[in-house]
Amino acid sequence: MIDPAVVGSTSEATTIEVEKGAIRAFAHAIGDDNPLCTDEAFARQQGYASLVAPPTFPTTFRVPIPNVRFELSRVLHGGQEYSYERPIVAGDVLRCVSRVADVYEREGKQGGKMTFLVTEVRGEDLDGRLVYTSKSTTILR
Repeated sequence: MIDPAVVGSTSEATTIEVEKGAIRAFAHAIGDDNPLCTDEAFARQQGYASLVAPPTFPTTFRVPIPNVRFELSRVLHGGQEYSYERPIVAGDVLRCVSRVADVYEREGKQGGKMTFLVTEVRGEDLDGRLVYTSKSTTILR
């Protein structure tokens, strides 16, 4: 069990530099052939500064969860949500902060307790403007 007292804890800011190669590789890995993600000239013709990241791209960002430790072999992915103020594009430098939003337990269908850890990440540009938020639920069995 994770101590519910960690709810509200926030991480230090992690700086993420969004690179063209990372966007292309992620798009390829998920089978997204949208030219906004792979063809910079096309993305620029559409009014973007560079390649546009696919909507689930922030999954690749490694932002630490504050005050929480767990064994990765006991983790299940429970869910992920993203909300955008604007698309993430190559060349962006984002400051991301993670916050523990909730911790709770439920009885599993096969017996035994499962702990649910809900975290939120806020990604801002270097001027402090919100770019995206994400909410993730991790299940610890």
